[in-house]
Amino acid sequence: MKVKGNPITPAGYATLRARYDVLLGTERPKVVDIVSWAAGNGDRSENGDYIYGRKRLREIDRELSHLSRRMKAARVVNPADQPDTTRVFFGATVTIADEDNVHRTVTIVGDDEADAGKSLIGWGSPLARALRGSSVGDLRSVHLPAGDKEWEVMSIAYG
Repeated sequence: MKVKGNPITPAGYATLRARYDVLLGTERPKVVDIVSWAAGNGDRSENGDYIYGRKRLREIDRELSHLSRRMKAARVVNPADQPDTTRVFFGATVTIADEDNVHRTVTIVGDDEADAGKSLIGWGSPLARALRGSSVGDLRSVHLPAGDKEWEVMSIAYG
């Protein structure tokens, strides 16, 4: 399955959407109320609630704008719909082994949902680009800042 644009899993999109909804529906109205209350207290130049509230409002608006752009550019791809499960594509959970037979399992997800601590690697990362289209038994070389490293694909799963 050829993936164009900014791919994201349904769960990743739901996470972006949930964050957007919390900011817009909960956090922003609270801060607006605080700023309105603080503005009514007189001198704004020395009013900490007003100054901090305005700063926080700008941060929230900036994050809302970023999330909105990411959601508009996102193309939701369900890994379970992958027709060819014998090769590595978006959404694949891949077990790889290096030259020292150290195994590592990673899941290829959208760049917006990548989390190395949870072994979720972004679609545009060097390792994901190297693994794309590979099958079990294939050797793939990855160009890393520390030098090239070769990995063998041990297993591929979609869930």
